[in-house]
Amino acid sequence: MASWQARFISSWLTLRNRISGRPGRLDVPKERFDVESMARLFRPIGPIQREPVSANEVAAEWISPPDREPRRAVLYIHGGSFVSGSIASHRTLAGNVALASDSHVLLIDYRLAPEHPFPAAVEDTVTAYTWLLAQGLSPGQLAVAGDSAGGNLALALLIHLRDHQLPMPAAGVCFSPAPDLTFSGASWGFNSEKDLMIVEAKEREAVRLYLRDADPRSPLASPSFADLGGLPPLLVQVGSHEVLLSDCEKIAEKARAAGVDVQFESWPEMQHEWQFAARLLPEARSAISHAGAFLRTAFSRFRT
Repeated sequence: MASWQARFISSWLTLRNRISGRPGRLDVPKERFDVESMARLFRPIGPIQREPVSANEVAAEWISPPDREPRRAVLYIHGGSFVSGSIASHRTLAGNVALASDSHVLLIDYRLAPEHPFPAAVEDTVTAYTWLLAQGLSPGQLAVAGDSAGGNLALALLIHLRDHQLPMPAAGVCFSPAPDLTFSGASWGFNSEKDLMIVEAKEREAVRLYLRDADPRSPLASPSFADLGGLPPLLVQVGSHEVLLSDCEKIAEKARAAGVDVQFESWPEMQHEWQFAARLLPEARSAISHAGAFLRTAFSRFRT
């Protein structure tokens, strides 16, 4: 059973949706404002250090545990349906990953749709990753992580690295990723009422703006359609009430069948990106702790 804190938040979201309604169309400026406003409700689980940086002209921020200089780094790719989200909105989640994994985290501001459609966001993740490689860290001391649309981009980055014979990081972490932009997963139907965060009509419009004329089955657009062989160990977390549940199950199963070491976690009764609320939810703290342990284990395999 979900904690009382999780039940309280679900009740609040249900009440909010009943009062304000669930918008059926995407208003990009409003979506961006709402994402930034929601992010201000959350704080990291502990103190973090921040340092703005340019990663080959991709705006970024180093986020680190205080008073430590870990020799490992995680490239963090934020969510936001490809049209919203920023360093500011996802600093808390990236900071929690830094604290749990005892790592530097490089959180980037990749280009957003509709101003910059696919594959601009993928290109920016590649640019930031190659910049990280140039900072003196070995690939075995690097990892990639992302949430929602950022989870999609994290997987696309790994596929790109493999296909271009570039050094592969130690691991990938995906929080509630969106690996299939064709909306083919069964949970888009059976979880449509349980998922209090995602509205399918809005997501379809966001994906249309992101892809423009690109094929949604392109491997870098929808990693579920890619050959997943040769990827590093993956952690995939998803809430059982999410419309993305089936898509996450599918990508984990396909990666495992391709020989990838996959840790898949379906968290009972959790909503989309519950990990944000680690200061409030015991389930979120546990999920972040699992991710940190997964990353530390992956890094430990490459100690020199």
